[in-house]
Order: sequence, then structure tokens, then C-alpha cells
Amino acid sequence: MRVRILLIISAVLLIATIGLDMLLIPHLDTANTGFIQYSPIFYWHIPVAWVALFAFLCVFIASIAYLAKRKPFWDIVAATSAELGLVFTTMFLLTGSIWAKFAWGTWWTWDARLTSSLVLWIIYVAYFLLRAYISGTEQRARFSAVFGILGFVDVPIVILTLFVSKQMHPGDAAFHLDKPGMVLTLILGVVAFTVLYFALLFFGIHLKEDAAEISEIKNIVEEESNG
Repeated sequence: MRVRILLIISAVLLIATIGLDMLLIPHLDTANTGFIQYSPIFYWHIPVAWVALFAFLCVFIASIAYLAKRKPFWDIVAATSAELGLVFTTMFLLTGSIWAKFAWGTWWTWDARLTSSLVLWIIYVAYFLLRAYISGTEQRARFSAVFGILGFVDVPIVILTLFVSKQMHPGDAAFHLDKPGMVLTLILGVVAFTVLYFALLFFGIHLKEDAAEISEIKNIVEEESNG
């Protein structure tokens, strides 16, 4: 029920964001400046980037909680959030590349912002390779937690490049919105994708808990039949 409500809320907010993005934003550039803040994809790129970084913050917190309490629940939270973080980081990189192609005529450039974001994506691909490689449940959770904590180091670096990197990427453009419609559209997008993240997080946790219970029951049945 909770997941369904969150999905409905996120759907309504996403529809509102699309409406403002497509119908309002292009018409705000009355002076034909061509600034990136008037590009519709800007209001998708920033929200998915926010959720990608927030998801990895949750991985970081859940990983610390697992090492402190050794409860499987926190490993499930970390793994689920990492899955979503990887998906949103992929969207983050794709929308950024599309935006760059239209704005600057290139799909990619190796500036600090883009490179650190790609490194973050690679780190969490490695996170799942590690989880797939280790078969023992407790060992996998422990090593994944350590990796999740260490991997988070790149998140502050990604954020820092917004303010110190002065290359092709516009950096802190999201902090320079001078019209109410632009601010409203961005806020709606951020809230919509954040709510969607939590809906998918709760759903993923529920699925993993059910899978863990089924696996435990199967192990008990196999032990009894062998005994």
C-alpha cells in the first residue's frame, strides 16, 4: 500500500514536471539567450543526478549500520539503494550526454565533473561484481558494506567539481535560476524523482526480504530431508 501511494504521488508530480518542462520552460527565454537553464532536459538531468548521489548516501549509511549491528536488513537496504543509484547514475550520464550534444556539439568530454561521475558509475558496477563473486551471505554483506563505505568517497568529489571545475560542464547552473517557473519545475522534478526512489526502494527491500525468507525455508527443508 505504501509503495502504491508513493508511485501515484511520483506519477502525478512527474506529469506536472513534464507539462511545465515542455510547455513553460522553452517560452521563458524571451531574450533568446540560449542559456542551459532554458533547455528542457536540464530539468530531468538535475533531478536524476540528485537522486543518484542521494541513493549512494543511503548505501553509505546502510553499510555503516550493517557493520555496526550485523543485521541482514541493512545489507538489503544498501544493495537495493545501490541498484537504484546505479540506474539513476546511468540516466544521469545519458541525459548529460544528450544535453552536451545539443548544447556544445559533443557527446562527451573528459572534464572533472563528467569523469568523476563516470568513476562513480564504475565503482558501483564493481560493487555488484563483488556481491556476485562472494557466495557466503554474511561474508558478502560484510565486504559489500566496506566497499559501499569506501566507494562513497567519490560522491563528495562529484559535488565538489560543481564549484571548482570551470571546464565545459556548467557546474552550479542549478543555483542560478532567476524565474519562478524555472525554480518550480526543478523542485517538482527533484521531489518527483525522490518520491519515485523511495517507492522503488521500499518495493525492492520487500522483494529481497521475501526472497531471503524463501531461501531460508528451502535450506531448512533440505536439511530436514537430508537428516
